Amino acid sequence: MKRIIKIIIAIIVLCLAILSPFIHNGYDMYKEALNETPIQEVVKSIKEKEDYANFSELPQTYINAVLAVEDRRFYIHSGVDVISIGRAIINDIKTLSLAEGGSTITQQLCKNIFFTQEKRFERKIAEMFMAVRLEKELKSKEEIFELYVNTSYFGGGCYTVKEAARYYYDKELDELNDNECIMLAGIPNAPSVYAPDVNPELAKQRQMQVIKKMVQCGYLKEEEVEKILQE
Repeated sequence: MKRIIKIIIAIIVLCLAILSPFIHNGYDMYKEALNETPIQEVVKSIKEKEDYANFSELPQTYINAVLAVEDRRFYIHSGVDVISIGRAIINDIKTLSLAEGGSTITQQLCKNIFFTQEKRFERKIAEMFMAVRLEKELKSKEEIFELYVNTSYFGGGCYTVKEAARYYYDKELDELNDNECIMLAGIPNAPSVYAPDVNPELAKQRQMQVIKKMVQCGYLKEEEVEKILQE
């Protein structure tokens, strides 16, 4: 047992040594972004958008769908989900890529408003620092969630969920049915691929992925799925 503990400690020390430059550069990136534009200033500018949607306006099915597919532990973590990151690291090592990031909704919000979409380790580290800071500065999880859905790209030139509802369905948020809510929840992952007006079949496949996640999380029952798909 002592030998195993020593091996584990050695692996941790080695990983920290390898990651040290990335952590340092990521922290510098975080501080630079924070100094350039304070969080409250960014939040204020987002909330001044003409099509900004408050959390109270969002359909519950849409909220559940986003949580299920993007961040099922959203209300538990403090900006960074260690479990998701660990799983993502394992999968990325298996595939020798950065295909999976394990990002929380808070991290994705940070990427949307402070950083680029470029896949770099330094940016991922900067995201983590910023996510923890964001969770401390903002009023609630609901505020973080609504900022996220008002800064995500949905395709078709839409950067808020309210714009997306009007663009794809010619509806206001409170007019959306469950089928439409779930479809919208799946688009930001890859708008150029999953936008229903671009790739209807792939959009439908993505919607089924979201539905499967919702069932796994307990937001939907199996018997409800068929009714939703027929809407």
